[in-house]
Amino acid sequence: MIKDKFETIKHNIKEACEKAGRDPASVRILAVSKSFDAQAINEAKTLGISYFGENRVQEARDKVLGGAFEGSTLCMIGHLQSNKASLAARVFDEVHSVDRLKLATVLSKFSLKYRKRELPVYLQANISGEETKHGCKPSEAYNLARHILDLEGLKLVGLMTIAPVSEFPGDSRLHFRNLRLLRDDMLSMGIPAHNLKELSMGMSSDYQLAIEEGATVIRLGTALFGTRLHHRQDLKAASWNS
Repeated sequence: MIKDKFETIKHNIKEACEKAGRDPASVRILAVSKSFDAQAINEAKTLGISYFGENRVQEARDKVLGGAFEGSTLCMIGHLQSNKASLAARVFDEVHSVDRLKLATVLSKFSLKYRKRELPVYLQANISGEETKHGCKPSEAYNLARHILDLEGLKLVGLMTIAPVSEFPGDSRLHFRNLRLLRDDMLSMGIPAHNLKELSMGMSSDYQLAIEEGATVIRLGTALFGTRLHHRQDLKAASWNS
């Protein structure tokens, strides 16, 4: 039951915040609903969860058209190709994976074209340096942030990273800490604090460590929903052709 898992998560968040001297209200759960159906999403919504993440543009579009995320905030958390930016600007309320200037530029263009408000974005940094991970190099983060601040239609709100997969969750701590330190360095270099308010880091296996290191957004899939489905919903899109 999602309800039981949610209660466990809230307890763990409280424990981690107490350990770090933080207010549990400063941490938001981003429910990663990729591959889960509308029934699971609706169950999460009945528990008061209203912040969801998807990593495929078309799957998210189909769910949006089916009404799955009505009354909720939907975030793009996966790698976003520039040629999907037009659809992404219409489907998502936030994009957490902006990692290059080209993507930021086209998102700006389509945000201005399709949206009434600025599109909140997170700069994704590849803190671990793994070649298989997306994200800008930490050394490039400041300049990319500066460019994003100059683009109309976008609102930089924070940083995001994905820690390496490890059989030892404790290995993630250093990467979370380094994202926080990168944020602090960028603040000292003049990036306004309101543009770096959020730190999106930590997933089902290591979110407590992420909270201890300053996470404001934790991305939880299996910890909340359980085992993922291995097939996508067969939903027909009524519009928004990519």
